[in-house]
Amino acid sequence: MKLGIVGLPNVGKSTLFNAITKAGAEAANYPFCTIEPNVGVVPVPDYRLDELEKMYNPEKVTPAIIEFVDIAGLVKGASRGEGLGNKFLSHIREVDAIIHVVRCFEDSNVVHVDGSVDPLRDVETIRIELIFADLEIVDKRIDKTKKMMKSGDRKFALELAVLEKLKASLESNIDARNVDLLDEEKEIIWDLPLLTFKKVIYVANVAEDEVSEADGNPFVQTLANYATEQQCACIPISARIEEEIAQLSDEEKIEFLQDLGIEKSGLDRLVEASYELLGLISYLTAGQPEVRAWTITKGTKAPGAAGKIHTDFERGFIRAEVVAYKDLMECGSMTAAKEKGLVRSEGKEYVMEDGDVVLFRFNV
Repeated sequence: MKLGIVGLPNVGKSTLFNAITKAGAEAANYPFCTIEPNVGVVPVPDYRLDELEKMYNPEKVTPAIIEFVDIAGLVKGASRGEGLGNKFLSHIREVDAIIHVVRCFEDSNVVHVDGSVDPLRDVETIRIELIFADLEIVDKRIDKTKKMMKSGDRKFALELAVLEKLKASLESNIDARNVDLLDEEKEIIWDLPLLTFKKVIYVANVAEDEVSEADGNPFVQTLANYATEQQCACIPISARIEEEIAQLSDEEKIEFLQDLGIEKSGLDRLVEASYELLGLISYLTAGQPEVRAWTITKGTKAPGAAGKIHTDFERGFIRAEVVAYKDLMECGSMTAAKEKGLVRSEGKEYVMEDGDVVLFRFNV
């Protein structure tokens, strides 16, 4: 999973990126500090791996990972090449989902590119630029489709109708992901690299002293309402607090969060929201050599999940021996779980569940 961190200059993008990836990207108080995207790979926090490690004492533990990309700040006119717009737009096309950082704090010492804090204005600045960029792509595709219609193939007439529907929606300030399209219509345009098709999580970057009561921040309330209207997620996070958390040990982190009155770090909440937004779950494999988490899409059947490990596993799939993580922990061992009949033998039609602990049987 690749997530792109975007936002206007100086809203806390690079500070948040540094905190959650510990990658040390430069974070300075001037526009366009980030020119080329910084990339950091982050392990997905999963307490289940810790418990399985205690049970199996493996040689290594491998968590699922998320790749975060810190993309250059955007300004008005980016779709026409203003600022670093062309670089921004090309980099954002490569991510699976967008984390849009929005400034929700007042600080006279931190320059705002538009001179004041206004979450809705800031969000719309970027969203409109993405829509303009998408319109350019759709217009080019329409021209190409009209030329292809001369062949007499009826599929191009249907394609044109879908494209014109999409164009009309974009011109009405509706993101592509919110356009009411049938599944077959979505298939027609699935290859269009539209920016507003991507799912979005809005991160309300709040001041350090507001992190435990962020819901009372009027900027956060405004942004959360907007996100709901756009069918997006919204998470209040203090990038500065995340910077401090990144320097702590696991034990210190727990104590620090308790002192702040927060249950989970911003990174943990961000990962959870990302999985939910993209419809992802994790299954687990456990044994002496390795305990590992594997990320799959909800609804994936057992052979497809096996293919995540190796294509041979999918091609020669025989069955999956599955036990729910909770059942395994309650039994204390795989042997005990088998004795209680909690380890199931599942075939090709089995739909994987989050937390399944699996051993795949295959033959090639």
